Amino acid sequence: MMFNLSSESRARRGGFTLLEVSVAMGLATLMIAGILQGYSVASRKAEWSSYSLAAQSMAIKGLERAVAAPWRENGADQLVSSNFPPSAAYLCLPTQQTNLLSATNFTTIRTISTTPPLKMVQVECRWSFMNRAVFSNTVATIRAPNL
Repeated sequence: MMFNLSSESRARRGGFTLLEVSVAMGLATLMIAGILQGYSVASRKAEWSSYSLAAQSMAIKGLERAVAAPWRENGADQLVSSNFPPSAAYLCLPTQQTNLLSATNFTTIRTISTTPPLKMVQVECRWSFMNRAVFSNTVATIRAPNL
């Protein structure tokens, strides 16, 4: 007995050719690779953002320390850059115990006016992420003497 399958009956069987399966697997592979790459980039950006926030907090802490220094117009002036040498610390993140990054605060104090007496206090926190580049977070304020 011999079966003669016409093209109509072959089409009704509904199978996939090797080419169709290969194209589908290739597209699935590209999609999975894209999703994994997107997750990796998003994870790295989130980690960078958390370190940046920690560095900003460290810079604000240095600014508060400098602003708290006594400055009297006719007396003790402790609001000078030499009283605030560069200070290094770790950018601590409560959720991670690895990848501790070191950051350094640099404090600059400049007189911007003598009448009225005003000084600008600027703190720059420098840190590097994944040994790629040095980033900095800077905060500044203007201060008048204590009365």
